[in-house]
Amino acid sequence: MKILLKNAMVITMNPTRDVYRSGNILIEDDKITKLGHFNPPADCDEIMDCQGKTIMPSFVNTHTHTSQQLARGLADDVDLLTWLRERIWPYESSMTEEDSYISTLLFCVEQIKAGCTSIAEPGGQFVSGMAKAVIEAGIRAKLAKSVMDCGEGLPKAWQHTTDEELAKQEEDLKKYHNTADGRVKVWFGIRTIFNATDELILRSKELADKYGVGVHMHIAEAKSEVEYAKATRGCTTVTHLNNLGFLDKNIIAAHSVWLSNEEVEMFRKHDVKVSHNPASAMRVLGFAKIPRMLREGVCVALGTDGTPTNNRMNMVDEMWVTSLIHKGWRLEPDVVKAEEILAMATINGARAVGDEALYGSLEEGKKADLIIINPNLNADMLPVHDPIANLVTSMHSTNIECTMCDGRWLMKDRILQTLNEEEILRAGREHAAAICKRGNIVLPDRFPML
Repeated sequence: MKILLKNAMVITMNPTRDVYRSGNILIEDDKITKLGHFNPPADCDEIMDCQGKTIMPSFVNTHTHTSQQLARGLADDVDLLTWLRERIWPYESSMTEEDSYISTLLFCVEQIKAGCTSIAEPGGQFVSGMAKAVIEAGIRAKLAKSVMDCGEGLPKAWQHTTDEELAKQEEDLKKYHNTADGRVKVWFGIRTIFNATDELILRSKELADKYGVGVHMHIAEAKSEVEYAKATRGCTTVTHLNNLGFLDKNIIAAHSVWLSNEEVEMFRKHDVKVSHNPASAMRVLGFAKIPRMLREGVCVALGTDGTPTNNRMNMVDEMWVTSLIHKGWRLEPDVVKAEEILAMATINGARAVGDEALYGSLEEGKKADLIIINPNLNADMLPVHDPIANLVTSMHSTNIECTMCDGRWLMKDRILQTLNEEEILRAGREHAAAICKRGNIVLPDRFPML
């Protein structure tokens, strides 16, 4: 297939951040072959006139729980222990492989409609179910199993030895890594330092290096976590991981809210990638030192986390929240600028998952992973004075008309091309109710039902 997209404002996110006011993009099979101002060839299979629209790289969601999609709304307005032990652990430990598949399909529907085509999963229950759904949807994914080899109160189904957890991950990797023409890859996951021995941490890193993949871990997520690390390891989480020799360029550190200035420097020195999840962090975690990380040269990307901590699995919303919270808590209106946030959602995300040579920016030779945005659908994005700030602070996911991954349309004119949205919504409702029943999860009545 040869596809021509013409007359668009093209936000490239390339190293020089070029923007074409009325540019063209030529796509051949899965790659961008020409970009900018050029005479279109006469033999295109599809031509789309994008006058008045914007084309930019599709989003990379660097921390998100696909297996939690069916748990939206299960854990609102509760403290952390209630969230964990009475809602999320019973929910996740009651899932079947089919539940994981349906949950991930529903997740993919939301991601594609919000312009996201690449995700990093820190640990779900069934890599098999997740991989099946991702392959059908047509997006890219770095998948991992939820891995824990210690900790109080773990459901019986999760009580495994270090050897068992590592063996299962290797099995998943051998089955699913580099499937779907390389769109699906398997990484190693570590839930948190609460539930991981040092042996698990070190052996996971050794295996990740052996297979040339990454490790995805919640790191310095909560104040209680760093206090636990001090009590059990003698120092805070990041310092302990640094002492172990764990920190490295193939680590995604999710959240990373509770870092000292010295620990930010540790991340910079070892090129650790940070997934900033601002909406999730506002629940109970706190304010990450994102301005300092950016200033020091740490690679910071964006993520949504899972539905029980955010409810909105939408990278457009995540950019908007990022544009507000750091200005607010620092009282600095010019901190964490729109162009930095757009990079966090695109090229930084691709770098965080090790794919910056493939996508994350629109450049000749890179994969055709992109979205087409129409600011003229309603009043929300108009007028457009500053096109970059407008994308970050005014856009809604409903302004995204088309989503493409690997040169293939996943959505055109807001209609999904690879998935049956109506059927997935129906299955999602059924499976969500069944999981809650199996897990004996009962929510309080907020108002009397008449």
